[in-house]
Amino acid sequence: MRVNLRPGVTLTLIDEVAVLLDERTGRYRQLNATGALVLRSLLAGQSQDGAAADLVRTCPGAAPTADADVAALVAQLRAANLLVDLTDDRAADRKRPR
Repeated sequence: MRVNLRPGVTLTLIDEVAVLLDERTGRYRQLNATGALVLRSLLAGQSQDGAAADLVRTCPGAAPTADADVAALVAQLRAANLLVDLTDDRAADRKRPR
């Protein structure tokens, strides 16, 4: 499933880290370089598996835990109400009766 930032959430990339501002609450969250890499992959349209693969390509040592790390980050961002799920319009089109 593809994700995007919830409206009202601003992403700022500073060097290799990411800062998320939830304009609704005024709270900031900072992601380290690894978290920023994963979030950029997800926002570029990658699935969680694709983001984990991007992580492993950049940081080969992350391979043993990449899938779990990506899932944990997504879960944390969802719990903080910073992400929204996007439907895949192409998949929805395939499921619609003609």
